[in-house]
Amino acid sequence: MKNVANLLFEAKMLKEISRSGFHFLGSGRESIAEHTFSTTFIAYVLAQLQPGVDALKLISMCLVHDLPEARTGDLNTVQKAYVTADEAKALEDATAGLPFGSAITDLIEEFNQNSSVEAKLAHDADQIALILELKHLSDIGYTPPDTWLPHVLGRVQTKIAQEITRSIMETNRDDWWLNNVVDTDCRND
Repeated sequence: MKNVANLLFEAKMLKEISRSGFHFLGSGRESIAEHTFSTTFIAYVLAQLQPGVDALKLISMCLVHDLPEARTGDLNTVQKAYVTADEAKALEDATAGLPFGSAITDLIEEFNQNSSVEAKLAHDADQIALILELKHLSDIGYTPPDTWLPHVLGRVQTKIAQEITRSIMETNRDDWWLNNVVDTDCRND
C-alpha cells in the first residue's frame, strides 16, 4: 500500500503544477489537475454521445493522460523544441510496484498512439478542454486566444467532438447562467 499512497500523493501534485501555455497567452491560469478534471468530464460527455465507446476506458485514459507531468512538469510547444521529457521513464517510476501499474501504462500508451476510438476521443477531450479555456478568455475580452483558437480547433478529430466545438464557439461562456437568472426580455434591450 506504500506504493499506492505514493501514487496518490504524486497525482495530488498535479494540483500544484501550472499548465505552462497560459504564460504565452498573457492571461489565465490552470493547474494540470484542473485541466485533467475538465478533460475527464468532457470525455464522460463524449462517451454518452458516441455509441459503442468503452466509456470506462475513455474516462480512465483522460484521468491519467497527464500523470507523468507530476515528474516532468508541463512542457509547452516552445519548450518541447529545446527540452525532451522522458515521460516513459517518469511513468515507469510512478507505476513501479503497483499491482495495477500496467493498466495505467497501457492507457497512457494507447492515448499516445492515438489509434483507438477511445484514444481519439481522449485527444479530442483534451483539445476541447483547451478550447473552453480559450473561448472563456476571448469572451471576457482577451484577444490572444483568437489567434490560438483556429489552430486548436483544427486538431479536433472526431465528428462528435467537431460538433461540440462548433457549438462551443457559438455559445457565450455565461449563457448557461444568464438563461437562468436574467429575464430574457432584459437581455434583448
